[in-house]
Amino acid sequence: MKHLLYIVCCCLVVTGCGPSVPTDFAESDQLPKIYPDYKEVTIPVNIAPLTFQLDEQADEMVARYSAGDEEIVCAGKMQPSQSEWRSLVTKADTIQVDVYARNADQWTHYKPFNIYVSGDSIDPYLSYRLIPPSFVSYEALTISQRCLENYDESVIYDNMLCGFEKEGQCINCHHYQQWNPERMQFHARQKSGGTVIAYDGKLKKVNMRNDSILSAGVYPAWHPWLNLIVYSTDKTHQNFHTVHPDKVEVYDLESDIIAYDVERDEVTNLENDTTEFEVFPAWAPDGRTLYYCSAHFNRDTTLTRTRDVINHYDQLKYNLYKKNFDPDSRQFGPRELVFSADSLNQSAVLPRISPDGRFLVFTMAKYGYFHIWHHDADLWMLDLQRDVVGPLYEANSRDTESYHTWSSNGRWLVFSSRRDDGTYTRPFFAHIDKDGRCSRPFELPQANPDYHRQFLKCYNVPEFMRGPVTISPQTFADILKGNGETVKYVNQLSK
Repeated sequence: MKHLLYIVCCCLVVTGCGPSVPTDFAESDQLPKIYPDYKEVTIPVNIAPLTFQLDEQADEMVARYSAGDEEIVCAGKMQPSQSEWRSLVTKADTIQVDVYARNADQWTHYKPFNIYVSGDSIDPYLSYRLIPPSFVSYEALTISQRCLENYDESVIYDNMLCGFEKEGQCINCHHYQQWNPERMQFHARQKSGGTVIAYDGKLKKVNMRNDSILSAGVYPAWHPWLNLIVYSTDKTHQNFHTVHPDKVEVYDLESDIIAYDVERDEVTNLENDTTEFEVFPAWAPDGRTLYYCSAHFNRDTTLTRTRDVINHYDQLKYNLYKKNFDPDSRQFGPRELVFSADSLNQSAVLPRISPDGRFLVFTMAKYGYFHIWHHDADLWMLDLQRDVVGPLYEANSRDTESYHTWSSNGRWLVFSSRRDDGTYTRPFFAHIDKDGRCSRPFELPQANPDYHRQFLKCYNVPEFMRGPVTISPQTFADILKGNGETVKYVNQLSK
């Protein structure tokens, strides 16, 4: 057998799942191929049990988690129980993993690897859209939530509750104020279009359309403590490539930045330059700086706007900007350039600032802003304290890394990645230490390690939460079916 070094015999006292490790085996100097790939990852102490299976041909597999005098042994698939796993991770900062595989009568012991346990806990809940990777249908989707401490998943809102086909709509852009599940919003387009806002037990639908703004608000950014949400407003289109590896291109014909006062139902424009495409606002944690992205676009007036944008879609390069904000007067300052991605012939979008205000993580690709469809998209980090910027190498893969958010303690980053198969986005988590160093990311654990390979939906817009949303899906549907409250356009936000 290839890579065999020597034959040894050993005897172990085993507890846990029941089976025992082999006593006669050949040693290999190769690491095992497992799925999901949890080799040398760092995990939070309160994460659900990590399960995996051997990702190569074998007649049988036995695996062991061990730390000190604690160990868990499982056969077939590594599927520890909640109690076994909790007992292990609460006592260890390093777990050694041994994998044994049998082919015919020969057992092989692969080179062991480690899983590192961080004392930095992770927020207990994650929410996301579940949507098929289809370009023509978006009705069969949900906003769902998952307890990260176990495998429990539930539906926050099911899009089919409001209808389908001509009576249906798309739902998107779920967001929370400071990871608070009782202060939530999401948006619907088409038949029952509007923005649904839940705030400390109050629930309403807002019709944000107004002659003075481009469209209803999307891509929300809720102020850290004020009842104020900043959105981008967009006239979004999509086109399909015939041979390009990026199958679809999503782009804006126009986009601006607006601010909406939840209590007064007032809305105003913050950025609406016709030569700029402004998108993806994000607040700094001190509530005094608003970040966003913008791409400059000079019109060719001999063409229609649609044809002009289509002809130059790969020339749109977004840079990072910011505006100062006074919470007392609710006034914004002029825009300031933060990072010039176009000077690198790149496009930077989705700024997200760490809770301590030091690090800004964004997504970088060659052009455009809808990087979830761009296979070259990577995560980058800007150290706002040292003014140093570069790729987040440890988190990136050969495929798409896109939407990302910080945990409430600033030690974990969740992001969407297509690294498994190039088609489906799935949540990955990486530990970020106080100096901005990133660990090797790990995939969302499932009770069955093969779950994601059988689950034919994408995870979209993962957002951390301090707890679950308790409003029922039907209650959201009843609100969405009703008429929305109209907004009033103002030239300046009220104090």
